Amino acid sequence: MKYLQLDKTKIQLMETINIVNTIDTRLCTEAFDGQKVHDLICIALNEKRTIRVSFLNVEILTVGFLNEAIGSLYRDYPVEEIKTGVLIEDLSLSGAVTLKRVVETAKLYCENSGAIQGRIEDILGEQ
Repeated sequence: MKYLQLDKTKIQLMETINIVNTIDTRLCTEAFDGQKVHDLICIALNEKRTIRVSFLNVEILTVGFLNEAIGSLYRDYPVEEIKTGVLIEDLSLSGAVTLKRVVETAKLYCENSGAIQGRIEDILGEQ
């Protein structure tokens, strides 16, 4: 009889951030609540752990919340690290569409932040 031997150093338990439990509400509308989620994700990414982010039971989800929770990750981490290290679960169809838009905007901004900031300064200087 053969036995399966597991290399315990390669087993990784995946932690889940439950949004509703983390921010103590089903309404994901405030940027400061998004920051709480962002900070927990960063801890996992800094420790090279994969993290699940569950939107189970979320009733309202805004762009402001998602910008802080997910979009701002693109400022500090490579796209591939976010893609492999952060797993989004239990997101409604409308939430997924909103998240996709937030991620695309965040990537675009981070890739062109110098040019965008320069243009903003130009516009403000013209007034």
